[in-house]
Amino acid sequence: MSADFWAGYLSGACSIIIGNPLDVLKVRLQASSSSSPTVTTTPSSSSSSSSIPTHPPRPRPRNLLFLGTAAPILTYGALNALLFVSYNRSESYLNSFFFSPPTSQEPPQDGKQSTPLPTTFLAGTLSGLATFLVSCPTEIVKVRSQTSQTSSWAVTKQILQQSGIRGLYQAGGVTVLRDSIGYGFYFWGYELSSRWYDAAYFFGGQNTGTDEPTTTTTTGKALLCGGVAGVLTWASIFPLDVIKTRMQTAQQQGRMAERQGLLNGGSGGGGGGSGDGKGKGAWQTGREIYSREGIRPFFRGLGVCSLRAFVVNAVQFAVYEGVMAELSGKKDKIGVLQQESVLG
Repeated sequence: MSADFWAGYLSGACSIIIGNPLDVLKVRLQASSSSSPTVTTTPSSSSSSSSIPTHPPRPRPRNLLFLGTAAPILTYGALNALLFVSYNRSESYLNSFFFSPPTSQEPPQDGKQSTPLPTTFLAGTLSGLATFLVSCPTEIVKVRSQTSQTSSWAVTKQILQQSGIRGLYQAGGVTVLRDSIGYGFYFWGYELSSRWYDAAYFFGGQNTGTDEPTTTTTTGKALLCGGVAGVLTWASIFPLDVIKTRMQTAQQQGRMAERQGLLNGGSGGGGGGSGDGKGKGAWQTGREIYSREGIRPFFRGLGVCSLRAFVVNAVQFAVYEGVMAELSGKKDKIGVLQQESVLG
C-alpha cells in the first residue's frame, strides 16, 4: 500500500486516542436539551424516582476515557487513510484536468507548483464524500455509545438487530453533507495557513529562501497549521454536527423516556424520538431544535470542540507529515498537499 495510506492510518489512530475524552464531552453537550421537560412520577411511584432528566446520565470519571473509543479506533485509522489517499488522488486529478502551468520564468521556491486554493477545497470535498461508507457507521456507534455508557460492540449489535444495515446509516444525508463541507475546509485551511506561515517565516527574516527546512521547523509548522485547520473545520460545520448527533440519538432517548414513562405509570411516548425506526429528517430536526431552544444549541459545546480540534489535528498532521517523511525516504517533512513525487 502507498505511503499516504499508512501515514493516514497511523495519524488517525493517534488522533482518536488523544481526543476521545473531549469528544465524549462534546457529544453529550450536543445531545442534551436544556429546555426538555423532566419526566415526573405519579403519586404511586417511588420517591427515589421523582425527577428523571431526558438527557443521558453523566459518565463515571473512570469510564470517560473509554466511552465510544472502540469503534473509532478500529475504523478511524482506515477512514483517515481513505481520506488522505482520496484527497491526494483527487487533487492530482483536478490539477491535471483544470490547472495549467504558469508562464512565469521564475520557478516556485520549493520546486513544485502550488495547488490553487479552490482546487484544494474541491479535492477535500471529494475526499469527504469518499469516506461516507465508513464514517457514518463509525459516528452513530460512537455517539450512541458515548451517550448511553454502553460498549461499542453492544451498540452495534443493537442497531443491527433493530434496523439492520440501514440503521448504521441513520442521518446519512446530514453526515455526508457535514463531511464533504468539513473536509473541504480542512485541507483548504491547512494549505492556507501553511502559506501564511511560510510568508511570515520568510518575511520575518527567519528564512532567506535558500535554507533547507529542518525537522523542528516543519514539525512546528504542521502542529500549528493542523490545529488551525481543525478549528476552522469544526467552526464551519458545527450546527450540522449538532443536528446529526440529535438525529442519531433520538431513537435511543425516545426509548429511554418511554420506558421511564411506563415505569412511572404513564403512557410512554414522550421523548426525543420514536422506537419504530422512523426518524425525522435533518431539516425538521433543525427546525424543532430552533423552535424549542433557539440558536444556542447549535453552538453548544463549540468551545470544547475547538480545543479538541486544535490539539487532535495538530498531532494528526504532525504524525502524518512525519510518517510520510520516513516512508518516502526523506529526512525533512514534506507538505501534505505536495505529494506528487511520492505518489507517482
